[in-house]
Amino acid sequence: MRIALIASLLVLGAPVAAQDLSAFSTGPVFEDFGPHAPVEGANDLPSLARFSIAFDVAKKADSGARNREFESAARFINMHVAAGVPADRIKIAVVVHGGAVRDLVESGDNGSAAMLRAMLDYGVRFIVCGQSAAANGVSADELIDGVEMELSAMTAHALLQQDGYTVNPF
Repeated sequence: MRIALIASLLVLGAPVAAQDLSAFSTGPVFEDFGPHAPVEGANDLPSLARFSIAFDVAKKADSGARNREFESAARFINMHVAAGVPADRIKIAVVVHGGAVRDLVESGDNGSAAMLRAMLDYGVRFIVCGQSAAANGVSADELIDGVEMELSAMTAHALLQQDGYTVNPF
């Protein structure tokens, strides 16, 4: 039984190990993060496309590592600007709750801090769930400058939806 389990894990893990990431690059907005690849044969985006997207992040990054779910928002921006969508037609908000609120704190071991500051400077909104902040002992004055505090993640999503944002399912 144990051998069968190990063998099945190796077979399932093989496609991950065989991935070719050489086509991925960063930019044109964020040069240090947010890798994406061009996709030949993809439908052209409408010339007047507009995106107002809310990302929902609850998973905390490993200590000292960059939060990959935050980086997904940067990847969305890089990918769509590279595909021809004007940057001013992309609005991104990242709603953060659960343990991920710790990745919004100004501290020396926050591997996401530099990325967050660059994204905030660009205009990406980071909105922390006040309920999760309270549960994790995080106060507003500990947050990286520019991070917004809302009553709850549910409240943030409801308000963003009223503003025309859709929730990214990833």
